[in-house]
Amino acid sequence: MEIYLEIIFRTIILYILILVVFRLMGKREVGELSIMDLVVFVLIAECVAFALEDMDKELFPTIFPIILLFIIQYFNSLLSLKSKKVRDLIDGDPSLIVKNGVINEEEMRKQRYNLDDLFQQLRESRVPSIKNIQYAYLEPSGKLSIFLKDDDALTLPLIVDGDIIERHLKMIDKDERWLKDLLLSKGFENTDEIFYCCYQDYDLHVQLKGTPIDGK
Repeated sequence: MEIYLEIIFRTIILYILILVVFRLMGKREVGELSIMDLVVFVLIAECVAFALEDMDKELFPTIFPIILLFIIQYFNSLLSLKSKKVRDLIDGDPSLIVKNGVINEEEMRKQRYNLDDLFQQLRESRVPSIKNIQYAYLEPSGKLSIFLKDDDALTLPLIVDGDIIERHLKMIDKDERWLKDLLLSKGFENTDEIFYCCYQDYDLHVQLKGTPIDGK
């Protein structure tokens, strides 16, 4: 009887602990989990299994790794929030798979993403032909984001968290000098102060860091 009470006690404690840990780690859909998220989840599952399998060990040493993993993931999230370079290093960056109806064979090979994978995701998205696609990005989560030629033009971010996205500048046939000159003409001297910037309707849309919503 005592062993069953111990199992019930540990299960309840672990359930509450995991619930709190996942809640504090933030909201994210399962399909959008990063590699780091998956690693943490797998390790936590292993820790829970050890805690429930070996009743002879004290509970705290078995749940301590879960707490440690949460602390690591928490500080990793803070770093990722403050720096796009850290996000790109940990989570990776979207890969341009199709541009104007042409498949990027080199990028597909680099991502080990084959034509069968591509065609399956096109069918799932009900896209009849590659020729209909303006841009298709393979996201770090493995999801394919598709923008059709008939859709509104894709607006690419040029600055994110103060970092200039050079590959997006190349996609619109612009360079860093052009961007900085245009920003300077609008009174923005330091790109580090810019939270988000895009080029839409032949003009820049700029939001500074710390900009309040509705002026509040």
